[in-house]
Amino acid sequence: MSTLRSLWLLTRGPSRDMITRFSPLYGRCSRITCRDPSHHRFSSGGGQQPVDTSLFVPVQLKPLQNVDTDIGAELTKALDRGEILKLLNRFYKRKEMQKLGAENGLDARLFHQAFISFRKHVMESDALDVDLHIILNDICCEAGHVDDLFPFFMRHAKQIFPMLDCIDDLRKISDLRLPPNWYAEARAIQRKIVFHAGPTNSGKTYHAIQRYLTAKSGVYCGPLKLLAHEIYQKSNTAGVPCDLVTGEEVVHVDPEGRPASHVACTIEMCSVSTPYEVAVIDEIQMIKDSARGWAWTRALLGLCAEEIHICGEGAAINLVTELMFTTGEEVEVREYKRLTPLTVQDYALETLDNLHPGDCIVCFNKNDIYSVSRQIEARGLECAVIYGSLPPGAKLAQAKKFNDPDDPCKILVATDAIGMGLNLSIKRIIFHSLVKPSINEKGEKEIDTITTSQALQISGRAGRFSSIFKEGEVTTMHRDDLVLLKEILSKPVDQIETAGLHPTAEQIEMFAYQLPDATLSNLIDIFVSLSQVDGRYFVCNIEDFKFVADMIQHIPLNLRARYVFCTAPINRKQPFVCTSLLKFARQFSRNEPLTFDWVCRHVNWPLIAPKNIKELMHLEAVHDVLDLYLWLSYRFMDMFPDANLIREIQKVLDNIIQIGVHNITKLIRASETNISITGTNGPPLLLTDLNVRNLNLKEPAAESNVQSNVLRIPGHRRMRGSKAMGFRTSESKCDEHRVSSRPLSAKLVQEGLLTKELLEQLEKEWLTRQSRLSNQSTNEHNDCSKGKKKK
Repeated sequence: MSTLRSLWLLTRGPSRDMITRFSPLYGRCSRITCRDPSHHRFSSGGGQQPVDTSLFVPVQLKPLQNVDTDIGAELTKALDRGEILKLLNRFYKRKEMQKLGAENGLDARLFHQAFISFRKHVMESDALDVDLHIILNDICCEAGHVDDLFPFFMRHAKQIFPMLDCIDDLRKISDLRLPPNWYAEARAIQRKIVFHAGPTNSGKTYHAIQRYLTAKSGVYCGPLKLLAHEIYQKSNTAGVPCDLVTGEEVVHVDPEGRPASHVACTIEMCSVSTPYEVAVIDEIQMIKDSARGWAWTRALLGLCAEEIHICGEGAAINLVTELMFTTGEEVEVREYKRLTPLTVQDYALETLDNLHPGDCIVCFNKNDIYSVSRQIEARGLECAVIYGSLPPGAKLAQAKKFNDPDDPCKILVATDAIGMGLNLSIKRIIFHSLVKPSINEKGEKEIDTITTSQALQISGRAGRFSSIFKEGEVTTMHRDDLVLLKEILSKPVDQIETAGLHPTAEQIEMFAYQLPDATLSNLIDIFVSLSQVDGRYFVCNIEDFKFVADMIQHIPLNLRARYVFCTAPINRKQPFVCTSLLKFARQFSRNEPLTFDWVCRHVNWPLIAPKNIKELMHLEAVHDVLDLYLWLSYRFMDMFPDANLIREIQKVLDNIIQIGVHNITKLIRASETNISITGTNGPPLLLTDLNVRNLNLKEPAAESNVQSNVLRIPGHRRMRGSKAMGFRTSESKCDEHRVSSRPLSAKLVQEGLLTKELLEQLEKEWLTRQSRLSNQSTNEHNDCSKGKKKK
């Protein structure tokens, strides 16, 4: 029996090295020699960062159940479970075993998790592997030592933590220290790099585009669809055939679909394999963006063009120069100065009564947009509204309305979405606040003062060379902020020191080959943890990617399709968009094409103009869902076959949203100016059926701080045209008197100090009190009447 046991161990057990080194015949040693000689692969030596083992998710192994034959018991005898439990706990407590575990990649956390799994496997299995059964029996019979369990424990640990066996391979795959080497076509040519550096409205992009238009072939890479579309139109207007490529749209000017010599694209869509004579990379300072910076890095290092013209802030010159040193390419810098003067005013706006034509109030959240535009409309002024989630068509429509000299709308309320991509005739930029929410590199939300770069980018929109205002001005809404704004603008722009990187689909596929049981989200986490970058680069934020990966993890998809769905550009704060992506993925996994009819049922098409701001936000989300469909249609054409039909209804939806924005701003004005007055014989008359072009505003205060149920002042009139722009008349003075003499409740509503809920609660309490008083008066009257009858 002893000979049989030895033969089995030598042929079927763990590696011979591991067994012999723990055999009592050879003595016990404090080190283990594995097949992989790199014992210290989990340490931080050699320039490698220590592994974050909290990312190692154990593979769940089920104990062996319903086994017909227990060979180990036949060779030896059945094991006493009580004795085995004591033996395992003794093994766990031995410091020597914990030390050996650490040398083989099992830190305290992994060692504990592996032991819990190992103990469960041993105690709950109907039959154990023969070699493990024999060793446990020998230890119980005092023919072996508890340390002899370590090879079997490690074998189990590597089953539940497969990354322990391939950590070196994973490190090689996630090595991001030489990004220039990823682009063989670009390295095969000697490129000329020209950096056009300057502030907003300095003509830097204009000069780069002029070279682009004169080239035999070219590609323009911009940060926004609006910018790509603008270059597309300019190029074709100038007689240079140009295609348009964005994530959701591919437009060929050739009727037969042949590619044109020039292409304008969003930067994520640029080709790094197509040769061009000239390439233009716009807004290079976004190479530091925590989410999208990788796209600028890829374009800068990978575009296969004879000339690369880079446009952006001078703060990126040093970084670009350093990156080009690694490719052996020199950088020619051309600096530009602002074409029109920009003045910081010595006084703040303080009140919206001081607004003038051409003013733009910049807010950093949508609630402020609604609140400010509400107050502007209450003063009889029309305003245009632009914010990031508006579709491109709606943004252009609002910009056109503001720019039109014949339109009474002369005030713009916007977020920093105006910082690039729109041509606006702004005289003065007014910062409503200097605090902006942002997402840091860890994916955490932060609220901080805007940077000098952001302040200059936004301020520079005033007094543009192409607008009717040849001088720009900038100030703040509040006096206290003006000092801070001057301090921010006086500081030099922080130098850009790092460029973003992102794991590719191929790298993740290689990771998945090594770790087939890991989820995509977990693969990404481990990739980032193990990735090595030099000081010029950083790994971009992957929280959105992981969010989608976790959301669709339960859906059966191959890895490449799963990766594509996870890179889809969605706003995870919009539940309807996230739900739509989930349904798209589920339908895709069933191999059922997502047809036009299916999408129409999903979004409840046809849609109507919104009745309140919440409905407008839903329409914006639907527009994003249609964008998502179009984006996926260019990656999976067979499964998303009706892109043309979807694009047609998206155009209709864009018009509906434009009408909604136009009417919502009118409703805000109406809700502020149509104030009811308290009657002498009853409660305030609340407006519950406010109609403007058949639209009703019933917006919850929590959504937009806009009041829908408001008090009415009979006869109050709105100002338009010249009156709205500050030319006062006797009527306007009369209007001012009426506004100033409004009830206190109306003033509180206008200033946002009284919410809809509070107003309704006060009304209910007032009505209840009035009812009690009325009942009490009636009872007293009846008592008096009864008394008189008795007399």
